[in-house]
Amino acid sequence: METSYNILVIDDDAYMRDACHQTLTKHGHSVSLANSGREGLFLLEKWSFDLILLDLKMPGEDGLFVLAKIKDLDPETIVVMITGYGSIETAVQAIKHGAFDFIAKPFTPEELLKLVDRVLRNRQLTIENLYLKQSLEQETPRTEIISKSPAMEKVKEMIAMVAPTDSTVLLQGETGTGKGVVARKIHEMSKRRGHSFISVDCGSLVSTIFESELFGYVKGAFTGADKTQYGKFEMAHGGTLFFDEISNIGLEIQAKLLKAVEEKCISKVGDHKVVKVDVRVISATNRNLQKAIAEGLFREDLFFRLNVVSMHLPPLRERKEDIPLLVNHFLNRFSMRQGKAVKGLSPNAMKTLTEYHWPGNVRELENTVERLVVFARDKTITTQDLVYSNTVLSSVLMREPLRLEEMERLHIMKILHRTEGNKTHAARLLGIDRKTLRVKMKKYQIPTASP
Repeated sequence: METSYNILVIDDDAYMRDACHQTLTKHGHSVSLANSGREGLFLLEKWSFDLILLDLKMPGEDGLFVLAKIKDLDPETIVVMITGYGSIETAVQAIKHGAFDFIAKPFTPEELLKLVDRVLRNRQLTIENLYLKQSLEQETPRTEIISKSPAMEKVKEMIAMVAPTDSTVLLQGETGTGKGVVARKIHEMSKRRGHSFISVDCGSLVSTIFESELFGYVKGAFTGADKTQYGKFEMAHGGTLFFDEISNIGLEIQAKLLKAVEEKCISKVGDHKVVKVDVRVISATNRNLQKAIAEGLFREDLFFRLNVVSMHLPPLRERKEDIPLLVNHFLNRFSMRQGKAVKGLSPNAMKTLTEYHWPGNVRELENTVERLVVFARDKTITTQDLVYSNTVLSSVLMREPLRLEEMERLHIMKILHRTEGNKTHAARLLGIDRKTLRVKMKKYQIPTASP
């Protein structure tokens, strides 16, 4: 996807302004024109630009004067000087004072486009690197959708149809059903896949800083704002912005979000200038937004704007045929991560996992499998391991009709886990002495590595 940028051309030569305008708009950029430094600075008071092409020699305020004013307004603004052959030394001087580069007259449309492309790629890489730096400690979201159930096959079909468009998407479903995975999959199958996928966790951000996180802020906007900062919208320029659990944001931010989505522009906190942004918005919620609207907690106009395409993700209990596939997928991943040669589950253990209702859905299943791998004592995970790992499944298993010896073994393991391996304490809770406990542990092959 060719990303559109907002460019300002400041030049007193009408022919040069028109030539730049034709060349840049032909390639999808939004171009504003100013015939003097004063007019250019006036436009900069109202709008924020990704790039400024500034003529070095102009009557009145020359390029160096205007460059200094631009850098006072916003030090992050990228400026490229337009210069004649005899002014190369002055152009080099301008670079020392903050200009990014210069281009000498006369230049061809191809030379201009090549320079602009290089400059704007550098700008976007700077923003994306900032995002990556902030995300280094976060695990990269998984985009593989593991399924064979009819319900999830329908979801995959919808992803394939929706991804190539720019329509907003609302993902609905219970917590842990994989809404974030689907959002990233839509992004990766879209024409925006070459740009950033930025995720906003609406449930974890403090309301008082939510606006600055979304829209960024300028130096001095509030106490501690010692420099201008990009927000999530600018980081996602050209790409996708994903709002996870969007029902958690307050009404005031909802109004500003609606304006940003509809008008495709934002203003940083502490600044009145307008920044154009090109993002695709995908939202997710585990709440009934229609009910939230009726209760006055969510704006109806924002709901309609976000709900152009609606997708429902089924809970895991409605796609039980996917559970063995997911278990094996997570088993392979966590076995490699933990450096353990766990190959699979016994039939009874898999049956237990498949029949469980999984209120936490795929996320709960994933966490359970990771815990099973951590506590695994052999290459095959059994029902005994389910109890020993102290998962929620242990209470389910204890309700199943088991042989007396198996019940005793599972109960001893559970007590040992509760006492963190303290055999004296465990024996006391079991109502037996430590020697009897040791005999039973040997009989049932319960590990004795703990104290």
